Amino acid sequence: MKRPSLKNSPDGGNVIRIAVPNKGRIAVPVSDLMEKSGLHLLDTEERRLISRTPDPHIEVLFARPIDIPEYVATGAADLGLTGHDMVVERGAAVDEMLDLGIGKASLVLAVMEESEIMSPEDLRGAKIATEFPVITRSYFEGLGIDVTIVRVGGACEATPYLGIADAIVDLSASGNTLRSNRLRVLCTILETGTVLIANRESRQRNHEKIEEISLALESVIRAKGQCYLMMNVERDALEAVTRLIPGLSGPTVMEVASKEHLVAVHAVVDEECVYRLINSLKRAGARDILVMSIERIIR
Repeated sequence: MKRPSLKNSPDGGNVIRIAVPNKGRIAVPVSDLMEKSGLHLLDTEERRLISRTPDPHIEVLFARPIDIPEYVATGAADLGLTGHDMVVERGAAVDEMLDLGIGKASLVLAVMEESEIMSPEDLRGAKIATEFPVITRSYFEGLGIDVTIVRVGGACEATPYLGIADAIVDLSASGNTLRSNRLRVLCTILETGTVLIANRESRQRNHEKIEEISLALESVIRAKGQCYLMMNVERDALEAVTRLIPGLSGPTVMEVASKEHLVAVHAVVDEECVYRLINSLKRAGARDILVMSIERIIR
């Protein structure tokens, strides 16, 4: 049975459906990544579940992050952008194609600061509150420790103070929320981040299109934190200038029309280096220096 689609492509080809978060901590950065990749939405009405994109062969499905692995595994969507933790929690049979470099966090086991519990072994017979019951149960079973899982839908960090649980398993990006709630980390269970996942059958059947989408996303990720430098340099200062530039593959040097004593030097560098680098380049003999943002880098 052919799954329903927002619209058929003009040439009758397959429409690739990408499931993205409709809310949550990664929804905004994922939306920004899609936009920069050229996959912006053509249908922006609130509560719309599916939207077209500028590519008639691609549409976007909005879903809860926890549901996205299942949608992709069953073929309701061909691709999905969600957390690695969600994939593990659902036990979804999908391919993780690409680490998107956003939403980095740790799934940690934590107790109250004043607790006498010092290790997971001290939690034998305890109650553990979490939004990740599958991962939590698997972790403690692997240690041979019997615990009671208390499933919660939010505000996990409050459960020890309410007497609902002795410890929690929850995501922590910076640790600030845990510290502000006087919780202490015992250990990290899982490192996670946002990933691009694919339905295995669809990946084979629509290999070319799916690789095209993956490349578009990856090119934006590669460009993050990079900028493009352009400058003119006197030939006798070229060696001194190029020694300063830590470009991706070294600087590109080109002739300048009608200026035999000048060459143009182009390079991609870390944004963090630019402040100090420009002064050094100027002193070394570079001039007419331009700094430009980069939207994509394709290798």
